[in-house]
Amino acid sequence: MQKFLSKLYYIVPICCFFPFFSAPLALFLGIILAFFYKGEEVVKTGKLTKYLLQASIVCMGFSMSMHEVIQTGKTGFMITVGSVVITVLAGIGLGLLLKVGKNTTLLISSGTAICGGSAIAAVAPVLGAKNNEISFSLAVVFVLNAVGLFIFPAIGHLLQMDQIHFGYWAAIAIHDTSSVVGACSAYGEQALQVGTTVKLTRTLWIIPLALCIAFFNKNKTSKITIPWFIFLFVVAIVIGNYIPGMTETNEHLSWLGKKGMMISLFFIGASINLEEVKKTGLNTFLLGILLWFIIAVLSLYWIKLMF
Repeated sequence: MQKFLSKLYYIVPICCFFPFFSAPLALFLGIILAFFYKGEEVVKTGKLTKYLLQASIVCMGFSMSMHEVIQTGKTGFMITVGSVVITVLAGIGLGLLLKVGKNTTLLISSGTAICGGSAIAAVAPVLGAKNNEISFSLAVVFVLNAVGLFIFPAIGHLLQMDQIHFGYWAAIAIHDTSSVVGACSAYGEQALQVGTTVKLTRTLWIIPLALCIAFFNKNKTSKITIPWFIFLFVVAIVIGNYIPGMTETNEHLSWLGKKGMMISLFFIGASINLEEVKKTGLNTFLLGILLWFIIAVLSLYWIKLMF
């Protein structure tokens, strides 16, 4: 049995390169494997996971369109800024109220405020978060993200929202870019265009948020840890947009980054300490649900006021 699980530990990362594989599936298989297997491979890859995460984030930056981000306009920018600030502050408040750990609170708040798993992956090394904290935060966000993909179009039709309103709402209230695109495409072409553009603007907030967390996370015995990979992420965006003849290369690098993210999520899931997860309790899930509900309701109200 252990030999089979050892082989499976290497097979899953290979499967991540196939189109049928997804980030939630990679994390899910990692967590399932953690129930039954704790070989030396888990320890070795666990130490390298944060570097793979950082490299994956940088690679994904090559596919981001600076032009589309700029074209979102003042309205999209203000809604994005307001939603990010409110979500993070509300998350911190709820975390204190529910007595959820600081790192887990900030990870879930970041994932809800910006772009789900990508934001968590970017903020985790800045916080020095443990794999358990990362894995459970990702699990909470991925579950809610999957739910949002199905219920948001239904709610939009129920409220008779037009495509522009729905595009803004989905981009702000749904965690991950993939689910925003999925929900908006199901709603209509105009919703897809608005939702994707606003979501790109929101994704860029990974940079200032990670820098703010790095600054406030310093203590008296250590200097601030500068997240250098965030600056490489900016460089990747610039190269992807302004260096000619790089289109095909940018697509390959972005694809590689997404696959690297999946592999990282599998390693994180496999290295989870189930005993510590049990100690985390239901309050962490409650934090994610309440925070999601707050930002969904407030953003919907805000959008209706502004249009």
